[in-house]
Amino acid sequence: MTVHFIGAGPGAPDLITIRGRNLIAKCPVCLYAGSLVPQEILAYAPESAYVRDTAPMTLDEIIAEMETAHAEGQDVARVHSGDPSIYGAIAEQMRRLDALGIPYDVTPGVPAFAAAAAVLKQELTLPEVSQTVIATRTTMHASAMPEGEDLDSLGRSGATLVIHLSVRNLKHVQDTLIPHYGEDCPVVVAYRVGWPEEQFLRGTLADIREKVRQSKISRTALILVGRVFTSHDFRDSALYDAEHVHVLRPKRSRVP
Repeated sequence: MTVHFIGAGPGAPDLITIRGRNLIAKCPVCLYAGSLVPQEILAYAPESAYVRDTAPMTLDEIIAEMETAHAEGQDVARVHSGDPSIYGAIAEQMRRLDALGIPYDVTPGVPAFAAAAAVLKQELTLPEVSQTVIATRTTMHASAMPEGEDLDSLGRSGATLVIHLSVRNLKHVQDTLIPHYGEDCPVVVAYRVGWPEEQFLRGTLADIREKVRQSKISRTALILVGRVFTSHDFRDSALYDAEHVHVLRPKRSRVP
């Protein structure tokens, strides 16, 4: 028996990995993360599977379901949205399973920021513009940010920022980042990426809060900040430059 933590991707049912889909299809128990996992994903579960939404459940209740499945020798598909390694709340579940001696594994999924970049046809790392992507959040109702990981400290890097769980905290985002990025720095708010109702709001640090207020978006949104979103005259990557020599493309001798 194994508990399979599975990243279901951002919302589109065809963005789950083949491995994740196949695991769901063979597990007699499916525990899934509420409204963040589309019903089409759950359709992969066997007709006779025990399927339960964990959104209203506590950690103790979720682990109890896994213990029951373990006692009965039944594999569990524990389905999370996006990629479970980012704000997936799987670490505490795995810690409990370790203590109980219940085996588990993890199948990655497509994170929402990658799906957003794909829809936007946007590379998040451009030569001499930004070569770093920081995934973070701000302190609201969840746990406090560790020392040195506050938005002001991270903003000093000038990196492309992917800010989770913070669309209701946009004033703080504006006030903190404008001194580092400037009022005209482009911002994209990506709502429900991969779902039929997905929406993208483009603006700047100066005006994005008002645009979000008018749209009435209040949850399930990413805030993407960085100069990459309006950079068009960046230099080409060295990867395919004719003068860039590497083991798979050795220097060619010149024909006299």
